[in-house]
Amino acid sequence: MNNIQDFWEIVKEVWNYGYQGIDFSSLITALGILLLALLVRGVFTRFVINRVIYYAQKSESKLDDQLVLSLRGPIRFIPVVIGVYFALELPAFGNEEAFSAAAGRVVRSLIVFNIFWGLYCIISPLTFLLGKLEELFSTEMVNFLVKIMKGLVVGLGAATVLQLWGIEVGPVIAGFGIVGVAVALGAQDLFKNLISGFLILAEKRFKAGDWVLVDGVVEGIVEKIGFRSTMIRRFDKALSIVPNATFADRAVTNFTEMTHRRIYWKIGVEYSTSVAQLQEITDKIRKYLIGNSDFAQPEEATMFVVTDSFNSSSIDIMIYCFTKTTKWGDWLDIKQDFAYAIKGIVEQAGTGFAFPSMSIYRGVGADEPDPFVPPGEARGEKGGEGGDAGYGDEGR
Repeated sequence: MNNIQDFWEIVKEVWNYGYQGIDFSSLITALGILLLALLVRGVFTRFVINRVIYYAQKSESKLDDQLVLSLRGPIRFIPVVIGVYFALELPAFGNEEAFSAAAGRVVRSLIVFNIFWGLYCIISPLTFLLGKLEELFSTEMVNFLVKIMKGLVVGLGAATVLQLWGIEVGPVIAGFGIVGVAVALGAQDLFKNLISGFLILAEKRFKAGDWVLVDGVVEGIVEKIGFRSTMIRRFDKALSIVPNATFADRAVTNFTEMTHRRIYWKIGVEYSTSVAQLQEITDKIRKYLIGNSDFAQPEEATMFVVTDSFNSSSIDIMIYCFTKTTKWGDWLDIKQDFAYAIKGIVEQAGTGFAFPSMSIYRGVGADEPDPFVPPGEARGEKGGEGGDAGYGDEGR
């Protein structure tokens, strides 16, 4: 009997001592509070948050939808924070001053975490309000500003939590500053590329999807603009990665920003073409362009159809005009139809296109070169006079 009582006393001692001096009853109670908090979290999500989301989706504005959806996580975390607070407020957890102080820091850290988590989440929906900034800056620049804001929120939240635990942030920041200066001295090209990338985004020189020509470097379609480099897909489908500093030193032509697309031809007709035929050709080509919906009219862009010059083998007619479309495929179709029309106009005028040629004139009484006589024929002519023997002797 005494053995049973002794065993029971041991059980009570272990139960009361628990873990790190906290009895198991308090630990079980704290665990129950946390489980209750998780249950409340589920009920709150199902009956409150989901209903708020439902009504937000029925509204005409999309901003409230994005705000509610983005804040769903931080809001659902609130019951957990409350549960942790009440679990750590049990008398058993407050017996030791050190443990009580640590518990207070844990609760405060969770509150700070939830606040900054909410701030981090609402930054993305607020970009909807920054849409007008895209008129001043590019989409990439707005995205960059959003990333900076998120980085600041994360940095401030981390600094606040560290200070709650007695860690001084000032010396850490100063240390990072010294390291930053050392890195800057050794990575000047990197920072030059970063600054150039920022300027590209700020000045909207080009954007993803634009057709650009970097003088002496590459020509193609911009795929991605980074802060160190820009990816350009060449027309042979090869990918070029260009350091952003290159754009500061080179001329960049953005063909996507063209308002019209140019056609500049010089067609050569035969020198036998009369003045009347030249006038007929230029008038009909000009008539084809005027009033054609595919071409920019003289009040929109420059248009010339003139007899331009006398070439070595042709009389050249210059055609200088612009199409309204800037799309490559559509422009090629318009140019092809125009070429067919020009060929028909020239043929209807009764003349033709010139091609490079050369005329050789021989004057009367001019000295003619001696004809070339093959060696075999020369031997034949001398054969009757013993020429063969002579050649035979020379051969031997």
